[in-house]
Amino acid sequence: MATARTPLAVLDLVPVSTGSTAGQALRNSLDLARRAEQLGYSRYWFAEHHLNPGVAGTSPAVLLALAAAVTSDIRLGSGALQLGHRTALSAVEEFGLLDAVHPGRFDLGLGRSGGPAERSTPVAEAAATVDGRAPNGLLVPERYSHEHLLRSPRLALHRKLLQLPGAESQAYDEQVDDILALLAGTYAPDAGFETRVVPGEGAALELWVLGSSAGISAQVAGANGLRFAANYHVSPGTVLEAVEGYRQAFKPSAGLDRPYVSVSADVVVADDEGAALELATGYGLWVRSIRSGEGAIAFPTPEEARRHIWSEEDRALVADRTATQFTGTAPQVAEQLRTLRDATGADELIVTTITHGHADRVRSYELLAAEWGLTAG
Repeated sequence: MATARTPLAVLDLVPVSTGSTAGQALRNSLDLARRAEQLGYSRYWFAEHHLNPGVAGTSPAVLLALAAAVTSDIRLGSGALQLGHRTALSAVEEFGLLDAVHPGRFDLGLGRSGGPAERSTPVAEAAATVDGRAPNGLLVPERYSHEHLLRSPRLALHRKLLQLPGAESQAYDEQVDDILALLAGTYAPDAGFETRVVPGEGAALELWVLGSSAGISAQVAGANGLRFAANYHVSPGTVLEAVEGYRQAFKPSAGLDRPYVSVSADVVVADDEGAALELATGYGLWVRSIRSGEGAIAFPTPEEARRHIWSEEDRALVADRTATQFTGTAPQVAEQLRTLRDATGADELIVTTITHGHADRVRSYELLAAEWGLTAG
């Protein structure tokens, strides 16, 4: 089966469902990590989010340590570690500790969230689309602007609580340079003495940059010869320009001689299409809570979601995300994933699934793994 040559990975936000708790969400995620390994998924990544009642994934490094203890060989990583409130040293030390105990299993995925405003960078032109679709039929909706979220009181509170008073985030490209130097043991501060990070230096980490556009993240990933993960599930309108910008900027490195891209998608699979659509009913309301600046709510049941009275403004707020969520039977979703893969030229795909019930979420990954031809462990 051709699809078996395209690895599938999992992105987990550690979602909290209504009526449940953060503790149960964590136990569910660890169970899913075990199951994902058994099913043949190639990677299991944890996202980082803060001040969101419906998302318990606040510390990727802690989550990865817990997941490593209950799995054996599936790659584990951050998708992504938010560098805006961290230093290069803290990132290298955290993942150096993980690698010291479980060598060679971790992906250090870097994100720019919470950092300084993006500096002007050349960007690639988006690939041609016709009526909002790529040549192979992939839906590429109009670009969604996150500018209102950047000015939201919630983001201001994030910065206040996550950063020390008076601290300023380092420029993203400089921060990535420092991470690479600290890992390689080549960091040379003005003090003029040798700087050794133990554990951390020489750690067998696979470095990734996550991004939603052809801006600084794609440029940094390409210029440093790193792997790049493009977020179709976050910003479907910019996925084609993101991967193109990365490829145009790519320069071979010691670890990578050609561009390497993974692309994410929101997915819900069930035994029949109607059941999948029912399981996905709460998704639009959940996305609305994020994009409105309120913060992610606990994931609702279909019944709870149906009680929401939608305004036209609400619908416009989430339209690109709900239209690009892949829902249906395993063959239907696999076909949509192949379309995404072919449109972007992805080397891997990352799937993220949120349902109210944990068993439904596990079943979705099981059905997709079987259809995709993953090799169960």
